[in-house]
Amino acid sequence: MRKALSLVAVCIFLFALGGCVSSSKFEKKTAEADAFEKELKALQQQHRNLMTENNALKGQHEKLSSDFAKLSIQRDRVVADRDELDRVLKAKSDGLSKSISELREKNTALETENASLKESIADLKKAKEEEVKSVSKTYENLMQEMKGEIAQGQVTITELKGKLTLDVVDKVLFASGEAEVKPEGLAVLQRVIEILKDVKDKAIRIEGHTDNVKIGGILARKYLTNWELSASRALNVTRYLEKQGIDPALLAAVAYGEYKPIADNGTPEGRAKNRRIAIILQPKD
Repeated sequence: MRKALSLVAVCIFLFALGGCVSSSKFEKKTAEADAFEKELKALQQQHRNLMTENNALKGQHEKLSSDFAKLSIQRDRVVADRDELDRVLKAKSDGLSKSISELREKNTALETENASLKESIADLKKAKEEEVKSVSKTYENLMQEMKGEIAQGQVTITELKGKLTLDVVDKVLFASGEAEVKPEGLAVLQRVIEILKDVKDKAIRIEGHTDNVKIGGILARKYLTNWELSASRALNVTRYLEKQGIDPALLAAVAYGEYKPIADNGTPEGRAKNRRIAIILQPKD
């Protein structure tokens, strides 16, 4: 429609000039008009396309600008977090370095202490072995010297964990109800003393023990209870050992009375075993 109107307009214009143009010129002008029309449409379409593209690019630009702003904020947060993490890690690293240095010093000190302790343990083991050898030798000597009394059940010798105990029944050393050591008992003690004289590194404890029969009659005037009797017997034996050259610093007298039996007080045989003097060799305090 627009094309037809354009042609009419062109013809009117030509007639208005007062003359007719040739057919070829008319056709040329018509072609030029068509070309202009096509170019106009193409330019209009291009303009619309460019506007559409421009709007799309503006949208993309706005989105990218928004995304960039968000990323900038995130980047700033990441940088801040990284800086804080670096600060914390540096503080922890400094703390760990200090702790490691302190632990190294402590380990060095502990290694030195452990070496010293190992040396002390070795010395103690050696000393313990020497003590055991010494006790074992004393035990063997006593067993040999007292084998007759052992066979008769008058003497019992035991050794346990470095402690040697020589139990002597009371009738070997004392008359019934007496605390003074009788001559035969002194002879037995002298044989024991000859062996104990070689003992320098042990404490020697003399224990007095009785059965549970109460002291009565005339004897009760001298010894109120079995404690007093056992104490007097232990002291007399201790004094004799000192008199015969045993170092008094090694000696101790203890009275248990009837309160530490080794056998049943309900039988004569048990009571006989409980009435005893115990000579004990043990490590010094």
